[in-house]
Amino acid sequence: MNRASLDKRPDEVATMFDDVAPKYDVVNDVLSMGQTRRWRKIVVDAMEVSKGQRVLDLAAGTGTSSEPYADAGIDVVACDFSLGMLKVGKRRRPDINFVAGDATNLPFADNTFDATTISFGLRNVNEPRKALQEMLRVTKPGGRLVIAEFSQPVVPLWRTMYTEYLMRALPAIATKVASNPDAYVYLAESIRAWPDQDHLAAWLQESGWENVTYRNLTGGIVAVHRAFKPANSASNGAAAAIAAHKGPVAKLRRNIVR
Repeated sequence: MNRASLDKRPDEVATMFDDVAPKYDVVNDVLSMGQTRRWRKIVVDAMEVSKGQRVLDLAAGTGTSSEPYADAGIDVVACDFSLGMLKVGKRRRPDINFVAGDATNLPFADNTFDATTISFGLRNVNEPRKALQEMLRVTKPGGRLVIAEFSQPVVPLWRTMYTEYLMRALPAIATKVASNPDAYVYLAESIRAWPDQDHLAAWLQESGWENVTYRNLTGGIVAVHRAFKPANSASNGAAAAIAAHKGPVAKLRRNIVR
């Protein structure tokens, strides 16, 4: 599939995020009309983690998505490839463990985390399916993955209206409130190029994850996917699970992520 992120090298994308880091969370709130807070709460609920467990939050940026876990006393690692984002986050929340890392080559051992999550960052990874395999590798057998990502609205009229907002209004608003408006043009294009809910679910299953489900939010503008690492995965879990995957992608059970 033709994806906007393929037009930029990983270092170029990282630099872009470095540039927008200081105002990134505020701009996101404006552009989403405040919906990001609701979406992130749903992700936290879907994770179903508790004290004593360890969470990997990928594409964590400034750590906004990591804060609910830290506030609940859960051991969370906020990982991102943008040093600028990590610096802003560390200044604001020195109690959170921020780690620089590439989602396609994570700096963690096999079977390290009870649960892994990535919100609104997978589409900016140059090789997203490789990243899904890396997430599988570092997650413990039986552990879960929760992904929040922009997706395809399910009602045709709503899809048309959303696309118009995405490609016309979003860059115009970003010009007034963002430090680097061109970054938001790129982000709008990356959203439009991103595959739909079923395609991402298929990628998850093909990467070795099982029991894949998803829930549409705001009419499908965002989808929250949840999946589990097979409980009997060996230490090289990703390779073992992928090797065990046979036959067509299983029929999905939709809209049951709580």
